[in-house]
Amino acid sequence: MLKLGKTTQTTVILLVMVFFGVTLGSNEAQSQTETNSKPSLPGKTSEASWDFDEVPEGELPSGWKVEATNQKGSPAIWRVIKDTTAPSGDQVLALVNPPGEYGGNFNLCWMDSTTILDGEIQVSFKSIKGEVDQGGGVMWRVRDKDNYYIARFNPLEDNFRIYHVHNGSRKKIADAKIVLPAGKWHTMKIVQQGNTYEGYINGDKLLEGTNDLFATSGGVGLWTKADAVTSFDDFSVKPLKP
Repeated sequence: MLKLGKTTQTTVILLVMVFFGVTLGSNEAQSQTETNSKPSLPGKTSEASWDFDEVPEGELPSGWKVEATNQKGSPAIWRVIKDTTAPSGDQVLALVNPPGEYGGNFNLCWMDSTTILDGEIQVSFKSIKGEVDQGGGVMWRVRDKDNYYIARFNPLEDNFRIYHVHNGSRKKIADAKIVLPAGKWHTMKIVQQGNTYEGYINGDKLLEGTNDLFATSGGVGLWTKADAVTSFDDFSVKPLKP
């Protein structure tokens, strides 16, 4: 057996410690890099509902904001108002003053504190008036004011449609003909799972298909176009049941 002096032994021990220290440090750094490089989770669906009866008249629900896509003129005015015809209670959230008749204005009232990935979004709506457009609907997987999915009913055209708005440009992805009276309350529901969607009016499934543009969770809200004056009630978001 080779015998080493104390000085040599110390040198060997130091060299071994340095070697393993560097190796371990390198492994730790690699592990941290691998952790940091993992893709972020796509998000989830919140559960929330609003009947707007607890919101002071003339205000917006907490966390909601008013924006517009392709805005021309002043922003539309949204607020909680009294409506004795409301499906529940006597208050609704309404677009009460549109920005004008420019057809490219998309009027948004939405939030990002409640989100949807796979889930259901539902609202009751009533078309009040509008020369260029009427009606409106729901937004989901909203990234910002220029990127989102939207489903809307328009009594001037007698159709129910789903679009995506990408960088401010709207593209139709589903369409169904349906005649509903304006000035009456109706219910709209969207079911989203993965890239698959379904659209319902008053409980009847009218639209279904797939779209891959927005694959992660995003905000939710309400939408009208141009001069459409519309009221909304009983807005809800919930995850799909396992």
